[in-house]
Amino acid sequence: MIEDVHKDAKTRMDKSLDSLKHEFAKIRTGRAHTSLLDHITVEYYGSEMPLNQVANIGIEDARTLTVTPWEKPMVAKVEKAIISSDLGLNPATSGSVIRVPLPALTEERRKDLIRVVRHEAETGRVAIRNIRRDALHTLKELLKEKEISEDEERRAETEIQKLTDQHVARVDEMLGEKEQDLLAI
Repeated sequence: MIEDVHKDAKTRMDKSLDSLKHEFAKIRTGRAHTSLLDHITVEYYGSEMPLNQVANIGIEDARTLTVTPWEKPMVAKVEKAIISSDLGLNPATSGSVIRVPLPALTEERRKDLIRVVRHEAETGRVAIRNIRRDALHTLKELLKEKEISEDEERRAETEIQKLTDQHVARVDEMLGEKEQDLLAI
């Protein structure tokens, strides 16, 4: 029973870390990375499709992405989707290949992005703490129903706190890495 609570908390905390990693991938640094365009959707025969399902995304050099739609008529739609995204990118089309140059980040933009990254990290920490709270509440319920002893509950609380500390430390580590990426010129 205690193991189930612990396992559930660990699984949910790991998912929170994965979610944070996904959010960090959306925030661009000065370098080209294919995951930058992951959240862009394109209208494809009447339905919205992720960009990576209608085109091949590659890296040409450190500051340029290439997007090659699989069908010639999709070039204009893909280019329009990239322009209208919240990334502030200006793609250039040559034939069926769309080149997306990434402008260098200004100091002010870097500071804004660091603020966004810190906010995302704090959201991740809060999510992990909420999972801890839920797990501790479940343990209290088990104690109240006399399914576990007070000693078992105390040991389980200690284990869940260790788990929480590990995951919060991992969030801080991910935040440090992302800040270093943003500050690198």
